[in-house]
Amino acid sequence: MKMAKAVWEERYQAGRTGWDRGGASPVLSKWLRHASDSERRVLIPGCGRGHELAELARRGYEITALDFAPSAVAAAREALAEHPHCVVQEADLFHWEAREGTFDAIYEQTCLCALAPDQWREYEHRLFDWLRPEGRLYALFMQTHAEGGPPYHCAIEQMRRLFPSARWRWQQEPPLEVHHPMDKVELGLILTRC
Repeated sequence: MKMAKAVWEERYQAGRTGWDRGGASPVLSKWLRHASDSERRVLIPGCGRGHELAELARRGYEITALDFAPSAVAAAREALAEHPHCVVQEADLFHWEAREGTFDAIYEQTCLCALAPDQWREYEHRLFDWLRPEGRLYALFMQTHAEGGPPYHCAIEQMRRLFPSARWRWQQEPPLEVHHPMDKVELGLILTRC
């Protein structure tokens, strides 16, 4: 089931945003220690209010962020007001166009799990196309262990099929466990585009 833009906007307007930590994810600072100097152009699909955007922009990253809820976009733009090298666009990520290989890195948190599973394959293709070869996908996979959604459960076995080794190299280290405000756990993994 695809959720309409109006449904997400209503959630922001009503303050029903349980996925929003009110600040950047704690895993972001850990991941930034692994980022190379060549990872300057970063895409954040489904950016929400932009907490991670502000942290990345403060560190000098060139950010492009997408969301289709106008209230989320307004908040993200406000968070980036002092960073003109960063852009927040109100867009449906399935219709948004960027040159292939435009980005050095993509930060994926709570976008995949908000999409209906029948949209995941198309989303994976878009992520792959947006990243340059050897670009990295910094992904937090939501673990709900429940039927339905959003948020939808992103079982690691299922993610390995969605992001196959013919297209993505998975990190060798175990995933980082990140506790989420919704009493859920996200598993943080870095995937490299082949």
